[in-house]
Amino acid sequence: MRIYDVTLPMTPSMPVWPGDPPITVERVDKIEEGKTANVTRMELSVHTGTHVDAPFHFLADGKTVDKLNIRVLTGRAFVIQIPDDVDVVTAEVLENAGIPPRTRRVLIKTRNSAHWVNKSTEFDHDYVAIAADGAEYLKQRGVKLVGVDYLSVAPWSDLVTTHEILLKAEIVIVEGLDLSEVGPGRYTMYCLPLKIAGADGAPARVILLGV
Repeated sequence: MRIYDVTLPMTPSMPVWPGDPPITVERVDKIEEGKTANVTRMELSVHTGTHVDAPFHFLADGKTVDKLNIRVLTGRAFVIQIPDDVDVVTAEVLENAGIPPRTRRVLIKTRNSAHWVNKSTEFDHDYVAIAADGAEYLKQRGVKLVGVDYLSVAPWSDLVTTHEILLKAEIVIVEGLDLSEVGPGRYTMYCLPLKIAGADGAPARVILLGV
């Protein structure tokens, strides 16, 4: 069994959502300066790197991240590979992607994954995301979790609609996955967001187990 860590490393140089604070990682206590232990302080948005969107992110009365069902965040998942020439993941693209019947967790690998191989530090406004009709398609298929390999499940040109369709259907959104070393197919997924009370999202450690 192979374990794939599909979590982005947290570094001050990683791209963040425009307008969000940059990541600060600062060692405030240092052994070499006479302290008993090293202690590091972090400052970041909860939507930094690999993270989970809770319904409260876009819905005023939505669940917060600490209320998400852990059963949805763990279990069998299916990775689909979208061709590099696809700019937006539509219902037609998903219909042709070979998602097996009764799949409840779909992870979408696109050309976005090359950013993580190349260790990109700049935000890419032309990232591949899911169109509104693609979100409707996943909802109709009974999907309960959707994962993408960039910092938003929705296109830059319309950030609201795709999020609202998925979150109103209580579909968990996982963003910022590094799927660069993962091929299409079935895996067992473990996605554990920080249990931050009242938060609209949280950074997560995500691994996939493959045969």
